[in-house]
Amino acid sequence: MLRIRLRRIGKTKKPYYRVVLANQPDKRDGDFLETLGSYDPHANPPAVNIDAERTREWIAKGAQPSEAAAKILKRAGITATAAE
Repeated sequence: MLRIRLRRIGKTKKPYYRVVLANQPDKRDGDFLETLGSYDPHANPPAVNIDAERTREWIAKGAQPSEAAAKILKRAGITATAAE
């Protein structure tokens, strides 16, 4: 199953995340199919940069967002509910 989830990058104690499309059994920072955007929790307010069109396409094809990714997608206005 395909998942839309966060991939952690950045320095120690200064995380920065990429929103990626990956196979569910792959590791958090392992292989992924496509980068859909980024999330910076340290910006005020937290910065969300996501390709809405590609994300909606993958959700329509059956990709499921992780819990954290669903919250970010909801905040960005891409999905209507946090757990679609």
